[in-house]
Amino acid sequence: MLEDLIRRAVVDAEDDDAQQMGFYEALEENVRFPFKTSHAGTPVVVRAIEVGEDDEILAVCVRSGERLGIPLLDLQLPKPPPKGAEWIEAYRLWVAE
Repeated sequence: MLEDLIRRAVVDAEDDDAQQMGFYEALEENVRFPFKTSHAGTPVVVRAIEVGEDDEILAVCVRSGERLGIPLLDLQLPKPPPKGAEWIEAYRLWVAE
């Protein structure tokens, strides 16, 4: 199933940068924001995603009024996960390949 999501995200991409953007668009479209989770033992609310300066996909989080950009690869998913979390798992698998 995750392999199918990977194929859908990168179907028209010609290189790694285009594939990364394909995943960004798929994540933005399919993951339901906001959702609550924790980072480094502290509760955060994930409001959205964005592309960081180094083209890494970041989770835009809020903790006690402070805005944080946490690499999506480092984000702990809550239980139960948000709708569309399988796209995050597919992204993690794609990066690991």
